[in-house]
Amino acid sequence: MNEFIVDVTQDNAQQVLIEESMKRPVVVDFWADWCEPCKQLMPVLEKLAKEYDGQFLLAKVNADTEQMLAGQLGVRSLPTVMVLKEGQPVDGFAGAQSEKQIREMLDKYLPKPWDLKFEQGKQLVGEGKLDEALPVLRQAYNESGERADIAKQLAAVLLEQNRVPEAETVLGQILLADQDSDYQQLMSQLELKQQAAESPEIKGLQQALEQNPEDFESAYKLAVQYSQTHRPQEALDLLLNVLRSDLNYADGAAKQAYLDIIKSLGTGDPLAVQYQRKLMTLLY
Repeated sequence: MNEFIVDVTQDNAQQVLIEESMKRPVVVDFWADWCEPCKQLMPVLEKLAKEYDGQFLLAKVNADTEQMLAGQLGVRSLPTVMVLKEGQPVDGFAGAQSEKQIREMLDKYLPKPWDLKFEQGKQLVGEGKLDEALPVLRQAYNESGERADIAKQLAAVLLEQNRVPEAETVLGQILLADQDSDYQQLMSQLELKQQAAESPEIKGLQQALEQNPEDFESAYKLAVQYSQTHRPQEALDLLLNVLRSDLNYADGAAKQAYLDIIKSLGTGDPLAVQYQRKLMTLLY
């Protein structure tokens, strides 16, 4: 069986129309040699089957040679197209349709781009490739309109990587209706990470800064501590404040620390992009 397109006969009908439709939608095209609209429709369906890259299977049924099959599925005119899911017809049309109309029908039954990215992200997490999973999950999260199940998976990876403020932001967007046991578990992890991150040294530097916000020495030392405990955003905010006052603070060490943190986040990371822009604004 071709990954995208298959001819259906009585011999393979069970496998294609029932078994295959349990795994993905099957679009069944009933056609015949004498049918002119069929000849216009089939190339469009074949083009879409290839373009969607196996997300659905195009099953072609010659209604002349497979009259019993056409009769069983209640085909009365040609062309007739049916969408099968889990062995049952869920949609379809008779007669020719435009490519736009066919796409609109297919989109109701095919996974959205963010669903595919979400699955890819989960697979990468399962393989322990968290650095690769993070941008994929973040993209799925943004494209899906911050869907709750994707948000929880993204927050879990951020927590695993000790990116606590970002995880807190993502979890903070989850609506009450979606705050299930998984959410509660992630919130517990968040609180534990926040407590663990507050070492006596960090607390001392925080207090020094609270008493004197212009204490750049404490700000610089605290930023270094934050960067070492995987709190990049907090570190960058502190360093940016120092650099606004003195671009060459500590003989350039503050600027170098800032650049090192951005580099450690990886190319294309939204946090890295955001803080690169802030530094550029400062420099130029």
